[in-house]
Amino acid sequence: MKPLRFALFGTGFWSRYQLAGWRETGSVECIALCNRTRARAAELAHSSGLQAAIYEDPIELLEREQPDFLDIVTGAETHGELVRLAAGRHIPVVCQKPMAPTLAEAESLVAICSRSRVPFFIHENWRWQAPIRKLKEILASGAIGAPYRARIRMVSGFPVFDNQPALRNLPRFLLLDMGSHILDVARFLFGEPQSIYCSIAQVQSGIQGEDVSTVMLRLPNHLTVLCEMGYPGAPLEMDRFPQTFAFVEGDAGSVHLLPDYWLRITTRGGVHEVHAPPPSFPWADPAYEVVHASIVACHSDILAGLRGERTPETTAEDNLRTMNLVFKAYESATRNQVIQL
Repeated sequence: MKPLRFALFGTGFWSRYQLAGWRETGSVECIALCNRTRARAAELAHSSGLQAAIYEDPIELLEREQPDFLDIVTGAETHGELVRLAAGRHIPVVCQKPMAPTLAEAESLVAICSRSRVPFFIHENWRWQAPIRKLKEILASGAIGAPYRARIRMVSGFPVFDNQPALRNLPRFLLLDMGSHILDVARFLFGEPQSIYCSIAQVQSGIQGEDVSTVMLRLPNHLTVLCEMGYPGAPLEMDRFPQTFAFVEGDAGSVHLLPDYWLRITTRGGVHEVHAPPPSFPWADPAYEVVHASIVACHSDILAGLRGERTPETTAEDNLRTMNLVFKAYESATRNQVIQL
């Protein structure tokens, strides 16, 4: 099958792993890199062994190249401009999360691509982590019956600002950065919430936004899902950055997603443990192993969508529902109220 040719916009921290993930699919070719600092794009091309054209200006790239799709790995504040450029040229686009810095902007981008009939996908990889997929499989099997309460937790003392210092300056940080992942996982596992309540806090000094958040979701059939997120910068017990833990109670038992990718299923028949580690890739940073591995699975799903083989899970239309939860969480925290959805 002929490889799809793409241009990558943004050559910061995540871009080299994004490129490595595409290479694992074996069906794409990066033909151009674009970054506002040309030298950084050139360095990425060199370190990744790419024979790709280098650009500083997105418009110049699109005038000279003919990519089959764009991969946007820039900050959320630039997503709107780049997605609109793609839509105006009828080029399918893959965009990093969060889709946009405001809900209105996200809604606008989805509407523009829909009107232009331009495929628009969000690289929401967290739900593609191996242990989270296994948890979904266990829930779908009915092993623990109907869930009535769940807890999803991603809290770590990892110095996230060391690798991504720009995050320090975001007036809204944790819910946009990690909440877009964890709230999407909640939707993936349990469906669409009916209401949301959120509290936020800033624990570390020297940052602009919140670094701790607790979100409670109420779903049909009396199901409550508590989402705990945080980068407090302090040592924490059972810190396995960037692993996500979960505990789900059902009317026939429970399932616990534990450290190091173990899942413990408890029912009247006893206790059963399953191991669901991520696949290993030589380019993955050991500190981010489970996240980097999920990039490949997410890419493969999106690639099938780009080829018209199926509808990927993380279309922009689907991700807009996650974005709605993120911004309703901010509204709830500001008003200190439950928000009906």
